[in-house]
Amino acid sequence: MKTNENTPLTKHDLFRANWRWLWASQLSWNYEKMMAPGYFYTVLPFLRRFYPQDDELVEMMQMHNQFFNTNAFTGPFIIGMDLAIENRKGYAAKDTVAGIKTGLMGPLASVGDTIFGVIIPTIFGSIGAYMGLKGSPIGAILWLLVNLIIFVLRFAILPLGFYQGQKLLDSAEGKLNLVTDSAILLGLTVVGALIPTVITAHVPFVFQAGKVTLHLQTVLNQIMPSLVPALLVALVYWLLGKKHVTATKVILFVLVLGVVLSYCHILG
Repeated sequence: MKTNENTPLTKHDLFRANWRWLWASQLSWNYEKMMAPGYFYTVLPFLRRFYPQDDELVEMMQMHNQFFNTNAFTGPFIIGMDLAIENRKGYAAKDTVAGIKTGLMGPLASVGDTIFGVIIPTIFGSIGAYMGLKGSPIGAILWLLVNLIIFVLRFAILPLGFYQGQKLLDSAEGKLNLVTDSAILLGLTVVGALIPTVITAHVPFVFQAGKVTLHLQTVLNQIMPSLVPALLVALVYWLLGKKHVTATKVILFVLVLGVVLSYCHILG
């Protein structure tokens, strides 16, 4: 695989990416693409450096502007790996980068939400609040100090991802297609596992004929558990991918479809 002839990124470049992610990761959050605009804003200066040809630049910009959502604290790890791979491989790594983003954003979201969203606020917030109720200002100082430490440490996550991305390329030189297929497979596995846990669609319809009672949901479960959520995701994927319907229109369509089917006692 041909190596991209880009100037190696410096610590200043990584700090710049960290700084842009710090401001943009949540500021541009929206219900259609979630953190994608923030991610795109973070890597945009580097894309212009990596891809001097307009056609490649436009394609990579479109790829990076697709749906992306993870924890704001652990997200820079993915950005670091992305920059390392694109800096070395360029346009040839398009599928690899897309697969890594899809495959890692879910697991890193779980880790980040657990540590930074639950464990740390619960422990140090409780201690600080208790000390504050007792009239001690140390509780407030402790809370501010913990957040300052987290703020500093988050700037080390992106370089860590960058160096891990470099190690991945060094250890898998000439095997980028294998890395790409593995990343895409991981992403599909994560998305597939999320379907039955995130989407709930129950069919309450009951067929009765004499003494025979047939629960449709039971029959569907025997065919395949979570069949209805899987079909719903397939429908949405078909609308987005084949019919090029916008995400906003798909959301409205699903809302109307859910209300209608619920009113007809088909879905519950």
